[in-house]
Amino acid sequence: MSSSINYSEKIPNNVNLSEDRTLQRALEQWQPNYLQWWQDVGPEGSQNFDVYLRTAVSVDPQGWAQFDYVKMPDYRWGIFLNPGDAERKIHFGDHLGEKAWQDVPGEYRANLRRIIVTQGDTEPASVEQQRHLGLTAPSQYDLRNLFQVNVEEGRHLWAMVYLLHKYFGRDGREEGEALLERRSGQADNPRILEAFNEPTPDWLSFFMFTYFTDRDGKFQLSALAESAFDPLARTTKFMLTEEAHHMFVGESGISRIIQRTCQVMNELKTDDPKKLREAGVIDLPTMQRYLNFHFSVTIDLFGADESSNAALFYSSGLKGRFDEGKRNDDHQLKGQTYRVLQARDGQLVERDVPMLNALNEVLRDDYIKDSVGGVERWNKVIEKAGIPFRLKVPHKAFHRNIGGLAGLKVSPEGRVVSEAEWNAKVGEWLPTDEDRAFVGSLMGRVVEPGKFANWISPPAMGINRQPVNFEYVRFG
Repeated sequence: MSSSINYSEKIPNNVNLSEDRTLQRALEQWQPNYLQWWQDVGPEGSQNFDVYLRTAVSVDPQGWAQFDYVKMPDYRWGIFLNPGDAERKIHFGDHLGEKAWQDVPGEYRANLRRIIVTQGDTEPASVEQQRHLGLTAPSQYDLRNLFQVNVEEGRHLWAMVYLLHKYFGRDGREEGEALLERRSGQADNPRILEAFNEPTPDWLSFFMFTYFTDRDGKFQLSALAESAFDPLARTTKFMLTEEAHHMFVGESGISRIIQRTCQVMNELKTDDPKKLREAGVIDLPTMQRYLNFHFSVTIDLFGADESSNAALFYSSGLKGRFDEGKRNDDHQLKGQTYRVLQARDGQLVERDVPMLNALNEVLRDDYIKDSVGGVERWNKVIEKAGIPFRLKVPHKAFHRNIGGLAGLKVSPEGRVVSEAEWNAKVGEWLPTDEDRAFVGSLMGRVVEPGKFANWISPPAMGINRQPVNFEYVRFG
Protein backbone atom coordinates (compact mmCIF):
# COMPACT_ATOMS: atom_id res chain seq x y z
CA MET A 1 0.00 0.00 0.00
CA SER A 2 1.72 3.16 -1.13
CA SER A 3 1.32 6.54 0.46
CA SER A 4 1.38 8.26 -2.92
CA ILE A 5 -1.77 8.66 -4.96
CA ASN A 6 -2.14 7.63 -8.58
CA TYR A 7 -3.65 10.61 -10.41
CA SER A 8 -3.39 9.08 -13.87
CA GLU A 9 -6.51 7.02 -13.21
CA LYS A 10 -10.07 8.06 -13.78
CA ILE A 11 -10.58 7.65 -10.02
CA PRO A 12 -7.39 8.76 -8.22
CA ASN A 13 -6.51 6.25 -5.49
CA ASN A 14 -3.80 4.58 -3.46
CA VAL A 15 -5.63 1.25 -3.12
CA ASN A 16 -4.52 -0.34 -6.44
CA LEU A 17 -8.01 0.03 -7.81
CA SER A 18 -6.92 -1.01 -11.32
CA GLU A 19 -6.18 -4.52 -9.99
CA ASP A 20 -9.83 -5.03 -9.04
CA ARG A 21 -11.67 -4.65 -12.34
CA THR A 22 -15.15 -5.38 -10.98
CA LEU A 23 -14.81 -2.80 -8.23
CA GLN A 24 -13.29 -0.28 -10.59
CA ARG A 25 -16.20 -0.70 -13.03
CA ALA A 26 -18.77 -0.37 -10.24
CA LEU A 27 -17.18 2.85 -8.96
CA GLU A 28 -16.82 4.22 -12.49
CA GLN A 29 -20.57 3.73 -12.85
CA TRP A 30 -21.19 5.54 -9.58
CA GLN A 31 -18.97 8.46 -10.57
CA PRO A 32 -21.31 10.12 -13.15
CA ASN A 33 -24.18 9.94 -10.64
CA TYR A 34 -21.95 11.61 -8.09
CA LEU A 35 -21.06 14.39 -10.55
CA GLN A 36 -24.75 14.81 -11.36
CA TRP A 37 -25.49 15.12 -7.64
CA TRP A 38 -22.74 17.78 -7.34
CA GLN A 39 -24.22 19.65 -10.31
CA ASP A 40 -27.76 19.47 -8.89
CA VAL A 41 -27.21 20.31 -5.22
CA GLY A 42 -23.51 21.20 -4.83
CA PRO A 43 -22.29 24.82 -4.48
CA GLU A 44 -24.74 26.92 -6.46
CA GLY A 45 -23.57 28.65 -9.63
CA SER A 46 -19.91 27.80 -9.03
CA GLN A 47 -19.25 25.27 -11.80
CA ASN A 48 -16.91 27.52 -13.82
CA PHE A 49 -14.93 29.21 -11.06
CA ASP A 50 -11.20 28.53 -10.77
CA VAL A 51 -10.70 27.99 -7.06
CA TYR A 52 -7.36 27.92 -5.22
CA LEU A 53 -7.84 24.49 -3.62
CA ARG A 54 -5.65 22.00 -1.88
CA THR A 55 -5.72 18.47 -3.27
CA ALA A 56 -4.33 15.44 -1.46
CA VAL A 57 -1.28 14.09 -3.32
CA SER A 58 -0.18 11.57 -0.71
CA VAL A 59 -1.28 10.18 2.65
CA ASP A 60 2.11 10.92 4.16
CA PRO A 61 1.51 13.47 6.99
CA GLN A 62 4.37 15.62 5.61
CA GLY A 63 3.63 17.28 2.30
CA TRP A 64 0.33 15.48 1.75
CA ALA A 65 -1.39 18.26 -0.16
CA GLN A 66 -0.70 20.65 -3.00
CA PHE A 67 -2.44 23.94 -3.83
CA ASP A 68 -3.55 25.06 -7.25
CA TYR A 69 -6.45 26.53 -9.19
CA VAL A 70 -9.07 23.90 -9.95
CA LYS A 71 -12.64 24.03 -11.24
CA MET A 72 -14.63 22.26 -8.58
CA PRO A 73 -16.35 19.71 -10.85
CA ASP A 74 -12.82 18.71 -11.99
CA TYR A 75 -11.55 18.27 -8.44
CA ARG A 76 -9.71 14.96 -8.20
CA TRP A 77 -11.99 13.17 -5.77
CA GLY A 78 -10.71 9.74 -4.97
CA ILE A 79 -9.99 6.96 -2.53
CA PHE A 80 -7.11 7.43 -0.11
CA LEU A 81 -6.35 5.18 2.86
CA ASN A 82 -3.58 5.60 5.40
CA PRO A 83 -0.83 2.98 4.93
CA GLY A 84 -1.69 -0.36 6.50
CA ASP A 85 0.18 -2.28 9.18
CA ALA A 86 0.08 -6.04 8.51
CA GLU A 87 0.72 -6.69 12.22
CA ARG A 88 -2.09 -4.50 13.53
CA LYS A 89 -4.00 -6.03 16.44
CA ILE A 90 -7.49 -5.32 17.73
CA HIS A 91 -7.00 -3.27 20.88
CA PHE A 92 -10.41 -3.21 22.57
CA GLY A 93 -13.60 -5.23 23.01
CA ASP A 94 -14.18 -8.97 23.02
CA HIS A 95 -11.61 -9.60 20.24
CA LEU A 96 -8.79 -7.79 22.08
CA GLY A 97 -5.39 -9.08 20.95
CA GLU A 98 -6.65 -10.81 17.79
CA LYS A 99 -5.45 -9.72 14.34
CA ALA A 100 -7.32 -6.76 12.83
CA TRP A 101 -9.82 -7.79 10.16
CA GLN A 102 -9.08 -7.14 6.49
CA ASP A 103 -12.58 -8.31 5.62
CA VAL A 104 -15.98 -7.96 7.26
CA PRO A 105 -16.87 -10.83 9.62
CA GLY A 106 -20.31 -12.14 8.63
CA GLU A 107 -21.93 -11.60 12.05
CA TYR A 108 -20.99 -7.90 12.09
CA ARG A 109 -21.89 -7.16 8.51
CA ALA A 110 -25.21 -5.39 9.09
CA ASN A 111 -23.89 -3.25 11.95
CA LEU A 112 -20.73 -2.23 10.09
CA ARG A 113 -22.73 -1.33 7.03
CA ARG A 114 -25.06 0.80 9.12
CA ILE A 115 -22.14 2.64 10.75
CA ILE A 116 -20.52 3.35 7.37
CA VAL A 117 -23.79 4.49 5.77
CA THR A 118 -24.62 6.82 8.68
CA GLN A 119 -21.16 8.41 8.53
CA GLY A 120 -21.28 8.56 4.73
CA ASP A 121 -24.68 10.26 4.78
CA THR A 122 -23.45 13.25 6.79
CA GLU A 123 -20.89 14.19 4.13
CA PRO A 124 -23.15 15.01 1.15
CA ALA A 125 -25.75 16.38 3.58
CA SER A 126 -23.47 19.21 4.69
CA VAL A 127 -22.69 20.11 1.05
CA GLU A 128 -26.45 20.35 0.44
CA GLN A 129 -26.95 22.44 3.58
CA GLN A 130 -24.23 24.85 2.43
CA ARG A 131 -25.34 24.99 -1.21
CA HIS A 132 -26.37 28.67 -1.32
CA LEU A 133 -23.72 30.18 0.95
CA GLY A 134 -21.36 31.06 -1.90
CA LEU A 135 -23.88 33.68 -3.04
CA THR A 136 -23.39 35.68 0.18
CA ALA A 137 -19.70 35.11 0.96
CA PRO A 138 -18.16 37.89 3.09
CA SER A 139 -14.88 37.71 1.13
CA GLN A 140 -12.95 35.72 -1.46
CA TYR A 141 -10.90 34.17 1.32
CA ASP A 142 -14.08 32.86 2.98
CA LEU A 143 -15.59 31.76 -0.31
CA ARG A 144 -12.51 29.66 -1.02
CA ASN A 145 -12.65 28.11 2.46
CA LEU A 146 -16.31 27.19 1.94
CA PHE A 147 -15.44 25.52 -1.37
CA GLN A 148 -12.50 23.67 0.20
CA VAL A 149 -14.82 22.29 2.88
CA ASN A 150 -17.34 21.30 0.20
CA VAL A 151 -14.91 19.36 -2.01
CA GLU A 152 -13.48 17.56 1.03
CA GLU A 153 -16.93 16.56 2.28
CA GLY A 154 -17.43 15.22 -1.24
CA ARG A 155 -14.24 13.19 -0.93
CA HIS A 156 -15.33 11.85 2.44
CA LEU A 157 -18.45 10.54 0.73
CA TRP A 158 -16.18 8.77 -1.80
CA ALA A 159 -14.22 7.25 1.10
CA MET A 160 -17.35 5.63 2.54
CA VAL A 161 -18.76 4.58 -0.84
CA TYR A 162 -15.50 2.78 -1.64
CA LEU A 163 -15.89 0.70 1.53
CA LEU A 164 -19.53 -0.06 0.72
CA HIS A 165 -18.69 -1.14 -2.83
CA LYS A 166 -15.61 -3.14 -1.97
CA TYR A 167 -16.80 -4.99 1.13
CA PHE A 168 -20.61 -5.14 1.01
CA GLY A 169 -21.43 -6.45 -2.47
CA ARG A 170 -24.82 -5.66 -3.91
CA ASP A 171 -26.17 -4.22 -0.64
CA GLY A 172 -23.22 -1.86 -0.57
CA ARG A 173 -23.82 -0.71 -4.14
CA GLU A 174 -27.48 0.00 -3.35
CA GLU A 175 -26.51 1.96 -0.24
CA GLY A 176 -24.04 3.92 -2.38
CA GLU A 177 -26.86 4.95 -4.73
CA ALA A 178 -29.13 5.87 -1.82
CA LEU A 179 -26.44 8.22 -0.46
CA LEU A 180 -26.91 10.31 -3.61
CA GLU A 181 -30.72 10.17 -3.46
CA ARG A 182 -31.47 11.43 0.05
CA ARG A 183 -31.60 15.22 0.39
CA SER A 184 -30.97 17.43 3.40
CA GLY A 185 -34.23 18.78 4.80
CA GLN A 186 -36.47 17.00 2.29
CA ALA A 187 -39.73 15.83 3.82
CA ASP A 188 -40.03 12.46 2.06
CA ASN A 189 -36.36 11.42 1.75
CA PRO A 190 -34.33 13.33 4.36
CA ARG A 191 -30.77 12.72 5.55
CA ILE A 192 -30.41 10.14 8.33
CA LEU A 193 -29.39 12.40 11.24
CA GLU A 194 -31.50 15.37 12.32
CA ALA A 195 -28.70 17.98 12.54
CA PHE A 196 -28.01 17.36 8.85
CA ASN A 197 -31.56 18.35 7.91
CA GLU A 198 -31.28 21.78 9.55
CA PRO A 199 -30.81 24.67 7.11
CA THR A 200 -27.49 26.57 7.09
CA PRO A 201 -28.87 29.84 5.74
CA ASP A 202 -26.14 32.32 6.68
CA TRP A 203 -22.42 32.52 7.43
CA LEU A 204 -22.83 32.77 11.20
CA SER A 205 -24.64 29.42 11.02
CA PHE A 206 -21.94 28.06 8.70
CA PHE A 207 -19.11 28.99 11.06
CA MET A 208 -21.02 27.58 14.06
CA PHE A 209 -21.74 24.42 12.06
CA THR A 210 -18.11 23.90 11.04
CA TYR A 211 -16.97 24.57 14.60
CA PHE A 212 -19.51 22.41 16.44
CA THR A 213 -20.86 19.88 13.94
CA ASP A 214 -17.61 19.14 12.11
CA ARG A 215 -16.14 18.58 15.58
CA ASP A 216 -18.73 15.84 16.04
CA GLY A 217 -17.22 14.46 12.82
CA LYS A 218 -13.78 14.54 14.42
CA PHE A 219 -14.98 12.49 17.40
CA GLN A 220 -17.02 9.99 15.38
CA LEU A 221 -14.16 9.51 12.89
CA SER A 222 -11.65 9.13 15.74
CA ALA A 223 -13.82 6.42 17.29
CA LEU A 224 -14.03 4.65 13.90
CA ALA A 225 -10.26 5.05 13.37
CA GLU A 226 -9.89 2.56 16.26
CA SER A 227 -12.06 -0.05 14.49
CA ALA A 228 -11.03 -3.69 14.25
CA PHE A 229 -12.12 -3.49 10.60
CA ASP A 230 -8.80 -2.24 9.27
CA PRO A 231 -9.92 -0.62 5.98
CA LEU A 232 -12.41 1.54 7.92
CA ALA A 233 -9.75 2.55 10.47
CA ARG A 234 -7.31 3.53 7.73
CA THR A 235 -9.94 5.44 5.74
CA THR A 236 -11.12 7.51 8.70
CA LYS A 237 -7.55 8.28 9.82
CA PHE A 238 -6.94 10.02 6.52
CA MET A 239 -10.32 11.79 6.67
CA LEU A 240 -9.25 13.29 10.02
CA THR A 241 -6.34 15.06 8.29
CA GLU A 242 -8.89 16.98 6.20
CA GLU A 243 -11.47 17.43 8.98
CA ALA A 244 -9.04 19.62 10.95
CA HIS A 245 -9.34 22.36 8.32
CA HIS A 246 -13.15 22.41 8.62
CA MET A 247 -12.97 23.08 12.35
CA PHE A 248 -10.34 25.77 11.75
CA VAL A 249 -12.72 27.51 9.33
CA GLY A 250 -15.41 27.54 12.03
CA GLU A 251 -13.25 28.57 14.95
CA SER A 252 -11.39 31.34 13.09
CA GLY A 253 -14.61 32.53 11.42
CA ILE A 254 -16.40 33.08 14.74
CA SER A 255 -13.24 34.62 16.17
CA ARG A 256 -13.14 37.19 13.35
CA ILE A 257 -16.85 38.06 13.78
CA ILE A 258 -16.26 38.62 17.51
CA GLN A 259 -13.21 40.74 16.79
CA ARG A 260 -15.16 43.00 14.47
CA THR A 261 -18.11 43.31 16.89
CA CYS A 262 -15.79 44.21 19.77
CA GLN A 263 -14.04 46.80 17.61
CA VAL A 264 -17.38 48.52 16.85
CA MET A 265 -18.49 48.24 20.51
CA ASN A 266 -15.34 50.13 21.52
CA GLU A 267 -15.65 52.71 18.74
CA LEU A 268 -19.29 53.45 19.62
CA LYS A 269 -18.74 52.89 23.37
CA THR A 270 -21.90 50.77 23.57
CA ASP A 271 -23.06 47.22 24.22
CA ASP A 272 -26.64 47.99 23.16
CA PRO A 273 -27.59 45.25 20.65
CA LYS A 274 -29.93 47.63 18.83
CA LYS A 275 -27.18 50.20 18.21
CA LEU A 276 -24.69 47.53 17.21
CA ARG A 277 -27.15 46.07 14.74
CA GLU A 278 -27.74 49.51 13.29
CA ALA A 279 -23.95 49.72 12.82
CA GLY A 280 -24.14 46.46 10.85
CA VAL A 281 -22.40 44.03 13.20
CA ILE A 282 -23.64 40.97 15.09
CA ASP A 283 -24.14 41.66 18.81
CA LEU A 284 -22.64 39.17 21.27
CA PRO A 285 -25.98 38.02 22.83
CA THR A 286 -27.11 36.95 19.35
CA MET A 287 -23.88 34.98 18.94
CA GLN A 288 -24.56 33.31 22.27
CA ARG A 289 -28.02 32.23 21.09
CA TYR A 290 -26.59 30.78 17.88
CA LEU A 291 -23.92 28.99 19.92
CA ASN A 292 -26.63 27.51 22.21
CA PHE A 293 -28.54 26.24 19.19
CA HIS A 294 -25.63 24.67 17.31
CA PHE A 295 -24.09 23.11 20.41
CA SER A 296 -27.34 21.50 21.55
CA VAL A 297 -28.25 20.19 18.10
CA THR A 298 -24.74 18.74 17.73
CA ILE A 299 -24.55 16.95 21.08
CA ASP A 300 -27.74 15.13 20.09
CA LEU A 301 -25.73 13.56 17.25
CA PHE A 302 -23.92 11.32 19.74
CA GLY A 303 -27.17 9.39 20.26
CA ALA A 304 -28.99 8.20 23.36
CA ASP A 305 -27.07 8.38 26.66
CA GLU A 306 -27.86 4.71 27.26
CA SER A 307 -27.54 2.54 24.21
CA SER A 308 -27.29 -1.23 23.77
CA ASN A 309 -26.03 -0.52 20.24
CA ALA A 310 -23.09 1.47 21.60
CA ALA A 311 -22.23 -1.49 23.87
CA LEU A 312 -22.51 -3.90 20.95
CA PHE A 313 -20.39 -1.74 18.63
CA TYR A 314 -17.66 -1.52 21.25
CA SER A 315 -17.64 -5.12 22.43
CA SER A 316 -17.59 -6.41 18.87
CA GLY A 317 -14.67 -4.10 17.99
CA LEU A 318 -16.52 -1.97 15.42
CA LYS A 319 -16.15 1.41 17.10
CA GLY A 320 -13.78 2.37 19.92
CA ARG A 321 -13.59 5.38 22.21
CA PHE A 322 -11.85 8.64 21.36
CA ASP A 323 -8.11 8.07 21.95
CA GLU A 324 -8.77 4.44 22.89
CA GLY A 325 -5.04 3.62 22.82
CA LYS A 326 -4.19 6.29 25.39
CA ARG A 327 -6.65 5.10 28.04
CA ASN A 328 -5.46 3.16 31.05
CA ASP A 329 -8.10 0.52 31.60
CA ASP A 330 -8.77 -3.01 30.41
CA HIS A 331 -10.37 -1.84 27.10
CA GLN A 332 -13.26 -4.22 27.69
CA LEU A 333 -15.12 -2.24 30.35
CA LYS A 334 -17.17 -5.10 31.76
CA GLY A 335 -18.35 -4.31 35.26
CA GLN A 336 -17.40 -0.63 34.97
CA THR A 337 -19.92 2.19 35.35
CA TYR A 338 -20.35 5.75 34.12
CA ARG A 339 -22.55 8.59 35.34
CA VAL A 340 -25.36 9.85 33.15
CA LEU A 341 -27.91 12.57 33.81
CA GLN A 342 -31.62 11.97 33.97
CA ALA A 343 -34.66 13.90 35.08
CA ARG A 344 -36.38 12.79 38.27
CA ASP A 345 -39.27 14.74 39.86
CA GLY A 346 -38.37 17.91 37.99
CA GLN A 347 -34.68 17.72 38.97
CA LEU A 348 -31.58 16.60 37.10
CA VAL A 349 -29.91 13.72 38.89
CA GLU A 350 -26.86 11.62 38.08
CA ARG A 351 -26.96 7.88 38.14
CA ASP A 352 -24.44 5.15 37.44
CA VAL A 353 -25.07 2.91 34.44
CA PRO A 354 -22.90 0.15 32.96
CA MET A 355 -20.12 1.92 31.06
CA LEU A 356 -20.57 -0.22 27.97
CA ASN A 357 -24.12 1.10 27.62
CA ALA A 358 -22.98 4.69 28.25
CA LEU A 359 -20.32 4.91 25.52
CA ASN A 360 -22.29 7.51 23.55
CA GLU A 361 -22.24 9.64 26.68
CA VAL A 362 -18.50 9.06 27.15
CA LEU A 363 -17.88 10.31 23.59
CA ARG A 364 -20.29 13.24 24.12
CA ASP A 365 -18.43 14.27 27.30
CA ASP A 366 -15.07 14.12 25.49
CA TYR A 367 -16.60 16.25 22.74
CA ILE A 368 -17.95 18.81 25.23
CA LYS A 369 -14.49 19.23 26.82
CA ASP A 370 -12.99 19.82 23.39
CA SER A 371 -15.72 22.32 22.40
CA VAL A 372 -15.24 24.37 25.54
CA GLY A 373 -11.57 24.88 24.60
CA GLY A 374 -12.43 26.86 21.46
CA VAL A 375 -15.12 28.88 23.22
CA GLU A 376 -12.48 29.92 25.75
CA ARG A 377 -10.26 31.07 22.87
CA TRP A 378 -13.17 33.21 21.60
CA ASN A 379 -13.51 34.68 25.09
CA LYS A 380 -9.85 35.70 24.96
CA VAL A 381 -10.68 37.91 21.96
CA ILE A 382 -13.49 39.60 23.92
CA GLU A 383 -11.27 39.95 26.99
CA LYS A 384 -8.48 41.51 24.95
CA ALA A 385 -10.95 44.12 23.73
CA GLY A 386 -11.71 44.92 27.40
CA ILE A 387 -15.38 43.93 27.17
CA PRO A 388 -17.04 42.28 30.20
CA PHE A 389 -19.01 39.61 28.32
CA ARG A 390 -18.27 35.89 28.12
CA LEU A 391 -19.65 33.26 25.76
CA LYS A 392 -20.60 29.99 27.46
CA VAL A 393 -21.40 26.49 26.35
CA PRO A 394 -24.93 25.71 27.60
CA HIS A 395 -25.66 22.87 30.01
CA LYS A 396 -25.78 19.50 28.31
CA ALA A 397 -29.46 19.02 29.20
CA PHE A 398 -30.43 22.25 27.41
CA HIS A 399 -32.63 21.90 24.29
CA ARG A 400 -32.11 18.15 23.85
CA ASN A 401 -34.17 16.00 21.51
CA ILE A 402 -32.49 12.61 21.91
CA GLY A 403 -31.93 10.25 24.83
CA GLY A 404 -33.08 10.48 28.44
CA LEU A 405 -33.06 14.30 28.43
CA ALA A 406 -35.16 14.66 25.27
CA GLY A 407 -37.89 17.26 25.49
CA LEU A 408 -36.99 18.34 29.01
CA LYS A 409 -37.25 22.09 29.60
CA VAL A 410 -33.87 23.15 30.99
CA SER A 411 -32.25 26.59 31.04
CA PRO A 412 -28.75 27.11 29.59
CA GLU A 413 -27.44 27.11 33.18
CA GLY A 414 -28.95 23.67 33.82
CA ARG A 415 -32.07 24.56 35.82
CA VAL A 416 -35.22 22.56 35.06
CA VAL A 417 -37.90 25.14 34.20
CA SER A 418 -41.65 25.09 33.68
CA GLU A 419 -43.23 25.18 30.24
CA ALA A 420 -44.34 28.75 30.99
CA GLU A 421 -40.84 29.93 31.93
CA TRP A 422 -39.37 28.20 28.86
CA ASN A 423 -41.86 29.94 26.58
CA ALA A 424 -41.16 33.29 28.24
CA LYS A 425 -37.37 32.98 27.96
CA VAL A 426 -36.70 30.87 24.87
CA GLY A 427 -36.17 34.07 22.86
CA GLU A 428 -33.18 34.92 25.11
CA TRP A 429 -31.78 31.40 24.79
CA LEU A 430 -32.20 30.37 21.14
CA PRO A 431 -32.10 32.40 17.91
CA THR A 432 -35.45 34.06 17.18
CA ASP A 433 -36.94 34.64 13.74
CA GLU A 434 -35.86 38.29 14.15
CA ASP A 435 -32.28 37.23 14.92
CA ARG A 436 -32.16 35.05 11.84
CA ALA A 437 -33.71 37.76 9.67
CA PHE A 438 -31.19 40.32 10.99
CA VAL A 439 -28.18 38.05 10.39
CA GLY A 440 -29.61 37.24 6.97
CA SER A 441 -29.88 40.96 6.18
CA LEU A 442 -26.11 41.38 6.65
CA MET A 443 -25.31 38.69 4.11
CA GLY A 444 -24.22 40.46 0.93
CA ARG A 445 -21.58 39.11 -1.40
CA VAL A 446 -18.09 40.64 -1.23
CA VAL A 447 -15.77 39.25 -3.88
CA GLU A 448 -13.10 41.86 -4.55
CA PRO A 449 -9.75 40.40 -3.40
CA GLY A 450 -8.74 41.74 0.03
CA LYS A 451 -12.18 43.26 0.77
CA PHE A 452 -14.34 41.98 3.65
CA ALA A 453 -17.97 42.43 4.68
CA ASN A 454 -18.48 44.97 7.46
CA TRP A 455 -19.51 42.34 10.05
CA ILE A 456 -16.27 40.27 9.97
CA SER A 457 -12.56 41.08 10.39
CA PRO A 458 -9.94 39.92 7.88
CA PRO A 459 -7.89 36.87 8.96
CA ALA A 460 -4.40 37.35 10.37
CA MET A 461 -2.88 35.45 7.44
CA GLY A 462 -3.86 34.05 4.06
CA ILE A 463 -3.98 30.46 2.84
CA ASN A 464 -0.80 28.51 2.09
CA ARG A 465 1.39 31.55 2.80
CA GLN A 466 -0.49 33.65 0.23
CA PRO A 467 -1.40 37.24 1.16
CA VAL A 468 -4.90 37.95 2.51
CA ASN A 469 -5.70 39.92 -0.67
CA PHE A 470 -4.68 37.05 -2.98
CA GLU A 471 -7.15 36.13 -5.74
CA TYR A 472 -8.47 32.92 -4.16
CA VAL A 473 -11.33 32.54 -6.63
CA ARG A 474 -11.31 33.50 -10.30
CA PHE A 475 -14.82 33.88 -11.58
CA GLY A 476 -15.08 32.32 -15.05
